[in-house]
Amino acid sequence: MRDNPNRLGTEADHLLQGSAIDRSRPLRFRLNGREVSGFVGDTVLSAVLASGIDTVGKRGGVPLALSAHHAPAITFTALARDLQRALPMERTPATDGADYVTLARRQKRSALARLLRRGGESLGLDLDQPDPLPRPWLGMPGEVGPATDLIVVGAGVAGMAAALAAARRGRRVVLIEAAPRLGGHARLFGTQEGEETPDHNIARLAELIGTTEAITVLTSAEVFGLRPGVVRLHQVEVQDGAPAGRIIDIRAPHIVLATGTLELLPVFPGNRLPGIMGTLEAFDLAHHYGVWAGGSALFATSSSPAYRLAMLAKDAGVLVPRIIDSRPRPQSRFIEFSKAYGITLASGTVAASAARGPKRQGLLLRPRLAMEGFSQPEPVQLVDRVITCGGWQPDLTLWHMAGGESAWNAAHARLEPRNGPPGIALAGSAAGWFTRRACLASGDDAVDALLGRERHPIDDPLIDPLYETPDGPAPIGDLPEADGPPAFLAAGQHYLERPRPVRSRWPGWLPFAPRQTGWSLADTPQPLALADIVSGVQLGAIPASSAGIVAQERVAMVGIADADYGAVERPATALPLPPPYLAGRFAGAELWVVRPGEKRMLEPGTLIHADADTTDPLHAIGVVVRNINGTAIVLVAGAMGQMASAREPGRAIGVQLVAPYREGMDLAAALGSGAGAP
Repeated sequence: MRDNPNRLGTEADHLLQGSAIDRSRPLRFRLNGREVSGFVGDTVLSAVLASGIDTVGKRGGVPLALSAHHAPAITFTALARDLQRALPMERTPATDGADYVTLARRQKRSALARLLRRGGESLGLDLDQPDPLPRPWLGMPGEVGPATDLIVVGAGVAGMAAALAAARRGRRVVLIEAAPRLGGHARLFGTQEGEETPDHNIARLAELIGTTEAITVLTSAEVFGLRPGVVRLHQVEVQDGAPAGRIIDIRAPHIVLATGTLELLPVFPGNRLPGIMGTLEAFDLAHHYGVWAGGSALFATSSSPAYRLAMLAKDAGVLVPRIIDSRPRPQSRFIEFSKAYGITLASGTVAASAARGPKRQGLLLRPRLAMEGFSQPEPVQLVDRVITCGGWQPDLTLWHMAGGESAWNAAHARLEPRNGPPGIALAGSAAGWFTRRACLASGDDAVDALLGRERHPIDDPLIDPLYETPDGPAPIGDLPEADGPPAFLAAGQHYLERPRPVRSRWPGWLPFAPRQTGWSLADTPQPLALADIVSGVQLGAIPASSAGIVAQERVAMVGIADADYGAVERPATALPLPPPYLAGRFAGAELWVVRPGEKRMLEPGTLIHADADTTDPLHAIGVVVRNINGTAIVLVAGAMGQMASAREPGRAIGVQLVAPYREGMDLAAALGSGAGAP
């Protein structure tokens, strides 16, 4: 497979051959002028990864991995200037003969690099730019979606169960799934005694959904905006043989969020180098598309399902020299099985740091024994890949966006949901359930809660910790060195780093020697991802007691404007603006429509300062609370015509206060007639 060096073979009998692709139907397309080969059933991303391209570009001179969480938008080369045709690589099906370009700015390559054809494994994007991987659809209005009584977001086992339960109760349902297929991630976690296999479970539910007329299914559809009564999503469809995107607003009085869990990234220097990938994504790529880079892989985990993937990889011919587990003495059926496979286990050990191998081949992982107060470096491991798992966090991104609350659970080292807005319920692992049995039952329960029906207790039968060690907190490695790769807090499109220690030329015992200032992630002047907040609590940068408030205030405040879509039942109460948790945060603040000094969309959570010279988050005068069709709504203390500064990572953008904001106002007219209008 010369054209697909990162595709697993089919000679051996294993489960990672690519269930979604048809190897008898090859295809080819172009990306940035480079020919990429794949198979029918591939996404653009899976085909690109299979072809040997595993790097997005460089940030601060350090290459960063290409993944489903960190991939640029693409568009057809002939329509490169039409941002409305932008598509996500991870949700766009590969089609024969297509010609794409990435939207992000590419780095300039030297003549020598081009002559030597260096960088062939990279898309070559410049990640030092502000907003380096834009997703234009986030600022676009939506078209009217199908009429429905209940929306389910997420089509794992809990979401499918919720959709079927609502249909049985006589409701019309729209089931929305970001992946190209139903089923979610249950396959990775295996089967407990007495359960049917995940494949049988998923196939049975999918067949029932396919024969239920009351359920409309939207796949390759990612919800990115939510408030009580309405969701906004971006869907990729194939129209006339070519993929196309559309933004849809769907209204319903009842919404079930079955969004699953996020896999946390262990925090160590080099944790986002090419070749490092989370367990869940590595499993999905291998199971659905047969994609696996390299012939050897070391696993670094704090959760037992990683052992299952290690065994599946070994069945496929991958060398697994070691699994390092941050838990002191872990027990699991998966661990016992992996020992039978001959895989070495190093417990109480974390990934201290990672670096690229000699001649940029492979990865050098530096383990560290860190158990019960004892710390000791272990021998360096040279492998082709490192598969990580820092445990699991319920995906509460949309929950927080809609106004839901959460609080830190120290026993499970994660944020868990609390009070939610009316008309919205959680199901499955997003609601905090652990077992597949509980996730299935929670789908029915979420529908009953929304419809005011009698509810029944949910059984979540956990195996005794004596036999199944619970997940540990996300492992923390060494501090990043001044000239080494950074340690990122999460694997997505945010680039928050663990601070590097600043060395002083003065001995620390001198009374005038400078002291290290504390690091408060809660005061960083930018939006945060949910995984950033979890890592921040682990690192002591966010007080555990404040984590829920920080998440509600800073995670994904994407707004949806009101519109009259006809006779659709509205929720009893709408999400208040400004959100109640910002009450009293900025003295004298009111809602304003603002005009940026340059053409760009301001992300909710961006802090506003009186001028560009002020950078202290504690001296901010306001914050962006909503973005309505590209127009920023800001909670700020000021007057009409006043100039201020929006602080984005690395730079300031001038903004002007144009008009006080009122719900339902004509924003285009306000911007056209406001202070300073041309």
